[in-house]
Amino acid sequence: MTTDATDALDTTVTDEAVNSLAGTADPRLRELLTGLVRHLHAFARETRLTQEEWERAVAFLTATGQTCTDTRQEFILLSDVLGLSMLVETLNGDRAPGATESTVLGPFHMTESPVRALGADIDLVGGGEPCVVSGRVLSRDGTPLPGALLDVWQADGNGFYDVQRPDVQPPGNGRGLFTADAEGRFWFRTCVPSPYPIPTDGPVGGLLRATGRHPYRPAHIHFIATAAGHTPVTTHIFVAGSDYLDSDAVFAVKPSLVQDFAETDDPALAGEFGVANPFRHARFDLVLERS
Repeated sequence: MTTDATDALDTTVTDEAVNSLAGTADPRLRELLTGLVRHLHAFARETRLTQEEWERAVAFLTATGQTCTDTRQEFILLSDVLGLSMLVETLNGDRAPGATESTVLGPFHMTESPVRALGADIDLVGGGEPCVVSGRVLSRDGTPLPGALLDVWQADGNGFYDVQRPDVQPPGNGRGLFTADAEGRFWFRTCVPSPYPIPTDGPVGGLLRATGRHPYRPAHIHFIATAAGHTPVTTHIFVAGSDYLDSDAVFAVKPSLVQDFAETDDPALAGEFGVANPFRHARFDLVLERS
């Protein structure tokens, strides 16, 4: 094997590394690792990666792992800001026409959402503009899906999730696990979400600063919808008119997911929902494909 540093285009070491994987019993694992080795080696050759740069990369990945906790996933955040999360979601989220589009999970689905009754308020701390979110869970042919589960989570009115500020927010703030009624309907109260920055106090924040990128996400609420006999969907709704819709730090905005949180003047409806009139109201349906 050559050790000549000037012969970086020699592929001997790449071939040896790939050949070492030949005995991998799982064919898919063998395919993934082989592709990873070939692409990593090609990247190092193309960029003429230096020893110092390799050491800095290892240190960066080490710090990323050390930043992860039970309630913070810095590696998912790294995947998000590099666009990998959205790429994988797109590769695996090919939906039939009419089905709700998927988008990234994000780094804050780190704790179980508390079971809540339909109509409950998930904003336990206040501080944001009150609103109602309502809609139906449907099969793609328009059939309601009674008993569908909706896992919901969002940041508070100041742009923080409960796990980010446990000294300020009670556990489960901004979260709820709801069961659709016999007609597939759901509704809950919350606050209108606001744009917020992803965490920047770790290695990913340093990466954004080094590349001159902003850390902001447009205002949104997360959903995971599941129903028997149907493929679950992980998605968001984004607030129409929010800042950063065209420059989401994690590349997750899809036009079909942008929804109006409309000013609604309807005393009777406000009474049904238990909110003051007028009120902000987002209405939309979650449409699932049969599995």
